[in-house]
Amino acid sequence: MYQNEADRKRLEGILDNLTEGIIAHDRKRRILFFNRAAENATGYLRQDVLGKDCHLVFGGPFCGGRCSFKKGSPDFLDHLRYPLNILTKNGDARRLEMSVNGMYDNPHRFVGVIASFRDVTDIIGLKIAHGDLKGFAGIIGRDPGMLRIYRQIRDNATNNYPVLITGETGTGKELVATAIHNESRRGGGAFVPVNCAALPEGMLESELFGHVRGAFTGAMRDKKGRFELANNGTLLLDEVADLQKSLQAKLLRVLQEGRFERVGGEKTISVDVRLISATNKDLKLEVKKERFRTDLYYRINVIPIHLPPLRERRGDIPLLVEHFLDTAAEDGRETAGFAKKAMEIMTDYAWPGNVRELQSAVRFALVRSRGNVIQPDNLPLELIEFQTSQSSRGPSRKLDHESVRAALAESEGNKAKAARILNVGRATLYRFLAAFPDVS
Repeated sequence: MYQNEADRKRLEGILDNLTEGIIAHDRKRRILFFNRAAENATGYLRQDVLGKDCHLVFGGPFCGGRCSFKKGSPDFLDHLRYPLNILTKNGDARRLEMSVNGMYDNPHRFVGVIASFRDVTDIIGLKIAHGDLKGFAGIIGRDPGMLRIYRQIRDNATNNYPVLITGETGTGKELVATAIHNESRRGGGAFVPVNCAALPEGMLESELFGHVRGAFTGAMRDKKGRFELANNGTLLLDEVADLQKSLQAKLLRVLQEGRFERVGGEKTISVDVRLISATNKDLKLEVKKERFRTDLYYRINVIPIHLPPLRERRGDIPLLVEHFLDTAAEDGRETAGFAKKAMEIMTDYAWPGNVRELQSAVRFALVRSRGNVIQPDNLPLELIEFQTSQSSRGPSRKLDHESVRAALAESEGNKAKAARILNVGRATLYRFLAAFPDVS
C-alpha cells in the first residue's frame, strides 16, 4: 500500500489534518487508520481501535446493516455513499454522510476499504429547527407537523424499539416506516412489509411465520415467513388492527421472546427483527371494544408516530405537486406546470384520500393536459365539482372538523339544519361527512 515508510507518514499526516473522518481496514477488518476527525466524531481514540477488528471495537459493524464485510470479505468493492446514524462511545447519536471505497495494491488486488465521513448532525438539526428542509429521507414536506415527524425519525435511528404509525389512509405510513428503517442501523438489511388486511385469515399465519411441507393442503414445500425474511432487518405490519386475535397472541410471543414455530412445525426459530406497525384505526378504541389485545397494544406502541392528514398541512401541497411533476418528467412526461387557478383548487380541496389521492390527481391532470399548462378543467371530476360548489355559493367558510361537529351538535344531528348553519349545501356537507365519517 505504501512505497516506503516516508510515504506512509506523509499520507497519514495529510489524512490526519482533514476535517472529514477517515477509517480504513484490511480484508480481515483490522483497522489500519483512524484519523483525528474520526476520533472526534465517534468518541473512540485511535490507540483503542488500531489493529483491532472493526466489528469488535464498535460492538458491531461500524456501518450497521450496510457493512460489506458482514458475511466475510468481498473480492472487490465499488464506491458507496449512504447516510449513517451511529452512537458514539458516550452514547450520543450522530448522523454521518459516508463515502466508502475499496483499496487495491499495485496488481489491482483488493486489500481492504477506506471510508471518509462527515458529521452532519448539527446541520440537519438546524435545518429541521428552522424549517429549511423541503423533505427528509424520501418524504416531502416542511409543515411544522412534518418537521416533528422528521425529528422522530432521527430520534429513533439508533434504537430498535417497536414503532406504531397512525394516520388516515394515504398519508404515507409505509413511506415513514421505510424512512425509519433506512435511517436506522438496520438500513442495509431487509425491509419486509405485509398488509394484514389484504390476506385471507387462513393465510396470514403462514405468511407471517412460514410453514413446513404438508402443514396444510397445498403446502408442497417448506416456506419461510415474513419474520424470517426480515431477520436482522425491519418488518412492517400494515393495517395491524385487522390482525385476528389468535395471531395477536403469537405475535406477542415473538415480540417478548424473539422466537416462534412455523405452521405445522416443531422447530423453534429465533429472529432479530425490528417491528413497525401501522394502522388507520383508533387502536385504543379497538382495545376498548376487545378487538385488540391490551398487552399487545402496549408492546407495539412503544414509539407512537401520528401522521397529519394533507388538509392539515395545505402549505405542502405545492411542494408535493412539484415533486410529482419532477418524477413524471424523469419518466418522459413533461408539462408546463399548473395554472394559478388550478393550483388554488388543489390547495383548497380537502383531499380525503390524502397524498395518495393528490398523486393520482396530478397524474390524471398530466394526461388530460397533454403537456400544456394544467387548467382547472384538466383536473379530476371531484375537484371540478368542488370548484363548482365553491363558486355557486360564493365566498363562505370552508368546512373543517370543529365547525361541522359544532353545527351537528347545535342542530341535534339534523344534517339539513347543520348545512344551513354552516352556509353550505346539503350535498357539500354529505360529501364531507362521507369523506370523514369520524366527524359524525
